[in-house]
Amino acid sequence: MRLLGTPSSLAPATLLLLAGTFVVVPGTATAAPADPRPARVRLSAPAGEVVRSTTVDLTGKAWSRARGEERTVTLRTSRFSMVGATWQGLAPRLELRTLRPAGWTAWQHADPMTDGPSLPDGRGASDLLWVDDSSAIQVRADGGLPGSLDLVLIDPGHLPTDVTAAPSAADPRRSRSARATQAPAPRMMSRADWGANPRWRNGQPRYFYRLLQIHVHHTATANDYAPADVPGILRGMYRYHTQTLGWFDIGYNFLVDRFGRAWVGRSGGVNRLVQGAHTLGFNVRSVGIAVIGNLEERRPTAKSLRTVVRLAAWKLDRYGRDAMGRVVVRSTGSDRYADGRRVRLPVIDGHRDTNDTACPGEFLYAKLPEIRRRAQWRINHR
Repeated sequence: MRLLGTPSSLAPATLLLLAGTFVVVPGTATAAPADPRPARVRLSAPAGEVVRSTTVDLTGKAWSRARGEERTVTLRTSRFSMVGATWQGLAPRLELRTLRPAGWTAWQHADPMTDGPSLPDGRGASDLLWVDDSSAIQVRADGGLPGSLDLVLIDPGHLPTDVTAAPSAADPRRSRSARATQAPAPRMMSRADWGANPRWRNGQPRYFYRLLQIHVHHTATANDYAPADVPGILRGMYRYHTQTLGWFDIGYNFLVDRFGRAWVGRSGGVNRLVQGAHTLGFNVRSVGIAVIGNLEERRPTAKSLRTVVRLAAWKLDRYGRDAMGRVVVRSTGSDRYADGRRVRLPVIDGHRDTNDTACPGEFLYAKLPEIRRRAQWRINHR
């Protein structure tokens, strides 16, 4: 696989593909298919690191064809809980299912990623899916295969702090006068709390000095995660964004879990304006806040909404923005707005306002008017 900054220990696995027959009931869990000599794909990590991963090159391998779709045989693996894909050429319509202790999951889409910046060599990539602890995977493609296709499997591992981390207080460096005259920062979990490995970063943060927008996202991952799962989810995203996609750091500036905890994402300083990689064409002079989960399928929790409001109010008030306002911004090139086009958008918008995507999910997008009102109230009543 053509990766940017990928350690040699993450080289593509050797894969043995066997012919097989599968019985699939779409949208339901199914029993594991019979496979007397299953392929074995092993994840690994450099010495001293907890995140294990591997990349499986599916290009030119044996795929079975049935009912107009291409399907892999079952790929038996060591444990993983996150999966993504990259390809060359047009984006395929990919679905995957994984084998968990209770049986096969339902098929789920691996949607193309619409964040930025672009990948090296013009490759496309899917969003990273959280699938919980799994030991096998099967992939199917509807409408043909791309010129090349790689599967990325990640096991973020476990750290003792995953179950004990608690949000830290707001930045103590802020003066009493600043706290009295600005909407306060929410309590946050640090990068150290989720185990960010500083050696994975590619380069240095970029800064800007004027804030125009807050872009609201969801991560499109599963919703039924436990509190102790969240640090691992962030480690897996960080590994995928930096070691597979070649980005400087994790794409989002801040993330919010369903329990209402705020997490520091991209490095560079929470009190500074750090350019992220969250909204293709609109990363400059903006902050990306992502709610962890798939808000196309489930309503955001009241706790997560409260934290999004607090993060947005803190950042906007610090730089004199109106949470209920609109602003004219210039695109640097997205799949919806060409480079140089000037667009009038809400100060707090959803990812779908700038890109061809369902993000931040129908249920979270519907909450944006409420988020704007509540953030402005917090600014007015600081």
